[in-house]
Amino acid sequence: MTAPRIIAFAGSTREASLNRKLIRIASGIATEIGADVTLLDLRDYDMPIYNGDLEAREGLPAAALTLKALFAEHQGLLIASPENNACVSALLKNTIDWMSRPIPASQGGPAGPQPFKGKFAALLAASPSFHGGMRGLVALRAMMQTLGVTTLAEQHTVGKAHEAFDADGVFKDAGQLESVAGVVRRLVEVL
Repeated sequence: MTAPRIIAFAGSTREASLNRKLIRIASGIATEIGADVTLLDLRDYDMPIYNGDLEAREGLPAAALTLKALFAEHQGLLIASPENNACVSALLKNTIDWMSRPIPASQGGPAGPQPFKGKFAALLAASPSFHGGMRGLVALRAMMQTLGVTTLAEQHTVGKAHEAFDADGVFKDAGQLESVAGVVRRLVEVL
């Protein structure tokens, strides 16, 4: 039996991002329980803001093609999403928008791999707000489901996240760690 393959990433590029801390913890848990985890840093996949005219003129950015191929090799998604104005970050939305586009014939289409359809996703969020990014996960869940991703009912948000991690990026509260572990375990189980 092969280990389930999971792509893990945060929808933030800020070095001290609370969601980057959260995804490092979650991906570490997934690895410990036997998943084959690819931890992505979206800073490595630079893409312009989605623009239909740009797409028609130039096709998909190289980073989108790379991500599409990488996602095709994995069954699960582990996403830590920032919440910006009760929605997902512009970075995360833009990444999803580019990846959801079909590959044009000039770049090896007709369609290429659909990177989301049939995948399972576990959603996490960390925010300084009391609700911990819950409103942003509602929007992310809707996007993922529209793209054919089965999103787990189990999710975890870290409220007042600016107080939740120590200087090494570890949870101060063992209860937070156990809750994240429960979400990650569930994702591995369904894969």
